[in-house]
Amino acid sequence: MTYPPERLHREISYIAYHFHWSREEILDLEHPDRRRYVTEITSLVDG
Repeated sequence: MTYPPERLHREISYIAYHFHWSREEILDLEHPDRRRYVTEITSLVDG
């Protein structure tokens, strides 16, 4: 099973927008870590 490319691009864009990290820095994260950052950012934004 592969991770859908569109979802990966959305995660990268979301983290990059909020943390100003590069694509490479974000892709260096393990998938669970990337998902956790997305969840944490969402809770801060929607807070």
